[in-house]
Amino acid sequence: MSFVKRDFVARAAAGAGAIVLSLALGLSVARAQDKTYAMKITLPTLNDPSYNFAKNYAVAIEKDSGGRIKPEIYPASQLGTIPRQIEGTQFGAIQCAIIPPEFFVGVDERFEVMAAPGLVDSMAHGQRLAADPALLKLMLGLGADKGLHGVALFMNSPSSVIAKDPIRHLADFKGKKIRVLASPFQTQALTRLGATPVAMTLGDVVPAMQQGAIDGAVGGIVVWTPMHFADAAKYVTETGQPAIYAIAEISKTWYDSLPADLQKIIDSDAAAQQTAIYPLATEIVGKARKGWTDNGGELISLPADEQGSMMKTFSSVGADVSQTKPLLNDAYKIATEAAARTQ
Repeated sequence: MSFVKRDFVARAAAGAGAIVLSLALGLSVARAQDKTYAMKITLPTLNDPSYNFAKNYAVAIEKDSGGRIKPEIYPASQLGTIPRQIEGTQFGAIQCAIIPPEFFVGVDERFEVMAAPGLVDSMAHGQRLAADPALLKLMLGLGADKGLHGVALFMNSPSSVIAKDPIRHLADFKGKKIRVLASPFQTQALTRLGATPVAMTLGDVVPAMQQGAIDGAVGGIVVWTPMHFADAAKYVTETGQPAIYAIAEISKTWYDSLPADLQKIIDSDAAAQQTAIYPLATEIVGKARKGWTDNGGELISLPADEQGSMMKTFSSVGADVSQTKPLLNDAYKIATEAAARTQ
């Protein structure tokens, strides 16, 4: 066979190989585009801003992915206790968890910085703080080396204390056993008021109050009303501190398995919903407050001078809790500087 002929045959074979490779790659891309991905979204609450964020996020993802991602929402801890939900997300059995960040303290202690009392003084301030670029970069980056990919942070509601007996004055906190979220920022704050803080997952609060294991609990009116906490207690004292945030964490294992275009949708839709949730969250807080009193519950405010005294008592909690922990202290400084910028 002549060189020219051999060269022609070689070129033809190479061309055929390139065509086959191109077809194979095209088929692979087509298959990737046809593949659907299940997305379990878990959260401990129901009918609060976190739940509405989850619903709107799920709708946006399914629409923008053209149905390639199929979200399913599991509210009210249907997939287990909060620690189990977090573990499930880390290991990929659950694809998204929307939970107050301080519950992730076992993953990285800096998650709890949002529970520091005195950071914000209103829902509007709280949402501006959540959108601060430096703070958002910090919070969404935590857990990246432990199976988590943060996508959104938003204020869920101001804090209040639900109790079996009314708390009308600071002195009424003394001697009471109060459930808190899992953060030294909260335990230190209540200890300074003379109460005994008890860390407890949300699903255990009602039976614990009914059985007398605790006298009350820190949380939000957006939880007390829709989840029927009035079955256990009628009195809610609106302290406003600390702000209750929610963070949306994606399983990094699952996220890394997605094509790049779907990863972009996961991130961009979460960012859009973080912004969109604020007016709805404000509305939900208002409706929950009305719903509480309509159903026979009482909303209590501390006298103005005692509210001021409480805030003075809380003013050094953040610095005192974080001062012996360099990473937490650095995170607290980022949070307080962002809070001042967004005041």
